[in-house]
Amino acid sequence: MTRRYCLTLDLKDDPALIEEYRKQHQAVWPGVLESLRASGIEHAEIYLRGTRMVMVLAVNPTFSFEAKASADAENPVVQRWETLMWTFQQALPGTPAGEKWQLMERIWEYSSPQSILR
Repeated sequence: MTRRYCLTLDLKDDPALIEEYRKQHQAVWPGVLESLRASGIEHAEIYLRGTRMVMVLAVNPTFSFEAKASADAENPVVQRWETLMWTFQQALPGTPAGEKWQLMERIWEYSSPQSILR
């Protein structure tokens, strides 16, 4: 069964940085994509409104945030990508030091009887 998570993070309020962030995501590094697949992430999307981003992940039963974080810490390609991404990103107010993407709480859901997402 696929689980979904929604996370949020802000970009720095600089149009040039936001445009470069968009550009970087048109060609995400293969090593980063492999780390997503290996962690159990089956689908990922990032939505942007102004400086606020929302990322939706669909993951398989093997996925855990802890295992992904541990694997990422040991992966030099992912670490270089994260360092680059941090030049564009900024933590939400109240985010604990050292954290970036924050898990959102689902407070409502609707599925039609014909929905393929159930």
